[in-house]
Parts: sequence; C-alpha cells; structure tokens
Amino acid sequence: MKLIVGLGNPGLIYSGTRHNIGFEIIKSLAGDQKATLKKEKGIKVLSGKGKIGQVYVLLTLPLTFMNLSGEVIKPILKRYRIALIDLLVVCDDLDLEFGRIKICSRGSSAGHRGIKSIADSLGSTEFSRLRVGIGRPGEDASVSDFVLSRFNRREKKDIPAIIDRSTQCARSWVEEGMDKTMNIFNRKGVVL
Repeated sequence: MKLIVGLGNPGLIYSGTRHNIGFEIIKSLAGDQKATLKKEKGIKVLSGKGKIGQVYVLLTLPLTFMNLSGEVIKPILKRYRIALIDLLVVCDDLDLEFGRIKICSRGSSAGHRGIKSIADSLGSTEFSRLRVGIGRPGEDASVSDFVLSRFNRREKKDIPAIIDRSTQCARSWVEEGMDKTMNIFNRKGVVL
C-alpha cells in the first residue's frame, strides 16, 4: 500500500487558499478512485482507500494545521505499516512558478513548515513530495498572507488543469515509479 498525503489547513476559512492546494488534489484523487474520506479513529486525519492500477493507496488529509502535519503522518504510517519509500506528500510551493509541478524523492523542507514538521517527526527527509507552484507574493507582501490568500480570477481558471496534471503525476508515481514520473513531469518549461 502507498500513502498519498495532501497538506493544507482544516476548516472552511482556509478552503480554496493557495496553502490548501494539496487538499484539493487529494479530494480530486479520492473522487477519481471513488474513495470516501472519513475520520481515522484515534488519528487527526481524514483517509480513504482506493486502488490505482494494481496498487492500493491510502489518501489522507491531516486535520491538524499545516505546521503540525508531522504529528499525524508518523502514526498513520505505523498503523498501515507503510514504508517511507511509499509516502508521497502533496504540497504548495512558493519557489515554483504558478502552475508548475515538480516531484522528487527527498530533500530539504525549503522553508515549507508542513514538510519540515513531517521530516522532524519522521527523523528523515527520505520521502517523496509533489510540489505545486503557487507563485510568489510581490516584494511588499507578506508570505504568510500570500499563502493564506485565495487564487485570483485569472489563476482560478487554471486550477482544474493544475489539479488534473497533479493527479496524473501522483498516479504515475504509484504505477510507474519515481524515475519515470520525474522524466515526464519535471521537464523545464512544462507549466499546465
């Protein structure tokens, strides 16, 4: 079984914000897999089981705030006996241009508090992540205000295509593995 986790903040107030793009991608995958996301007993997550190709997947949304994501990832990995190599974390990324996605098998948090929380909790950065570009704020804007803002009208029209490409990437990671998926989805100049 593989675990795909979407990062975001719980609650309607954060729905549709840049920081919650990971949630939207997991919800889309769950819809594709006809997986119902339900509260996991004793762990603050919503999760649902599905199957991509011949591989069973557990789709998960933490119900903690972004910077506490690690508190729930370790217990869910343990409960389902899932190895780190079978974990994919889907998150927003300020350092990628809007609409670009990038998948990698390890790395630093690059300042992303959700990824840092997971790495700290697991004691390792050896887990895969799918980063989704949300753009950068202007020079005078606060980063925290920017990530908690909603996409503008022009960006909103591109969100379905970004979510679709991201779900394709996650499915490829499950079925084809990291190397092939990186070759397909990480090419320079591929935005939307």
